[in-house]
Amino acid sequence: MQLIAELRAEHELIEQVLGSLRTYVLRKTSGDEGSSGDGDAFVRFFRVFSGSFHHGREEEVLLPALIADAELPPGSGPAVALVDQHHTMERMLEEMDPLLRGGLKGAGSRERLLELATDYSRMLWRHIDAENSVLFTEGEQRLQRSGVAELPCRPMTDVEAAARGEGERLVKAYPGTYDPGAIRGEGCVICPSHGTLCEGVEREWWNDWEWETFSGRQG
Repeated sequence: MQLIAELRAEHELIEQVLGSLRTYVLRKTSGDEGSSGDGDAFVRFFRVFSGSFHHGREEEVLLPALIADAELPPGSGPAVALVDQHHTMERMLEEMDPLLRGGLKGAGSRERLLELATDYSRMLWRHIDAENSVLFTEGEQRLQRSGVAELPCRPMTDVEAAARGEGERLVKAYPGTYDPGAIRGEGCVICPSHGTLCEGVEREWWNDWEWETFSGRQG
């Protein structure tokens, strides 16, 4: 399915730019401001490409299709949890915005930028892992079983394409920082909302037939 394939490919770039963001923030908070304007470039990438374009198509095309055609509950589970995560990360980016774009005044602002960049990257990495391993996999199978072979795709606007290009440049300019504290993996347990807004794909999404089939496979 072309849309899901595109979203997966976009995740690869977003993951890389998150690593570059961590490198840039480490340099900035240690007194090296990096290249002029790169704080702006990071904000544009995450707000325009990752946010408006990537998250926008998830919320406006993929999730509505899964609700309409693939039995995804509209008021609970993944549909609510993943959009809530989008909004949480938007708020984090809003707070990071002036710290990334401007100068840092004192230890407090440096510590806050480090904290925000760490929390933002870790949450978005886990969000990506959950979508790749659960939402996209389950969603594509269910849509195909329902006779939905493709979903609408739209091209990037010039502004979105420019933001993507900035992301590709940032990856080259700032080799990603490895974060040993980041939690990565597959399955619902990796999702930031597991156990709070969502109880997992089996409880939230599976129908009676899937539970019966699963029980039969388990003997």
